Amino acid sequence: MAFWRQPLDTQEIQITRGEVSIIEDRCKGCGYCIEFCPIHILTFSDHFNKKGYHPPKITKAGECVNCHYCEIICPEFAIYSVNAADAAAEMDTSISAS
Repeated sequence: MAFWRQPLDTQEIQITRGEVSIIEDRCKGCGYCIEFCPIHILTFSDHFNKKGYHPPKITKAGECVNCHYCEIICPEFAIYSVNAADAAAEMDTSISAS
């Protein structure tokens, strides 16, 4: 969709990126996270979890905008996202502490 005007600070806006984590054994395969993801980075996987459902899988890693819709809508709390910069910093500190 083309807009006839743009905000003055378009070049300064930083889009946050996130990393999605899925707890597959909690998932009941409802598909809410897949349906409501604004970037459509999730699809159903081909394998089954312990409950016999197809959990979601990430198809476009690195494109998550960290909106948290998936974790808000999930009735089983089986999916969450964290800020990619925070996750990378945590990995660096855990590696240096070892």
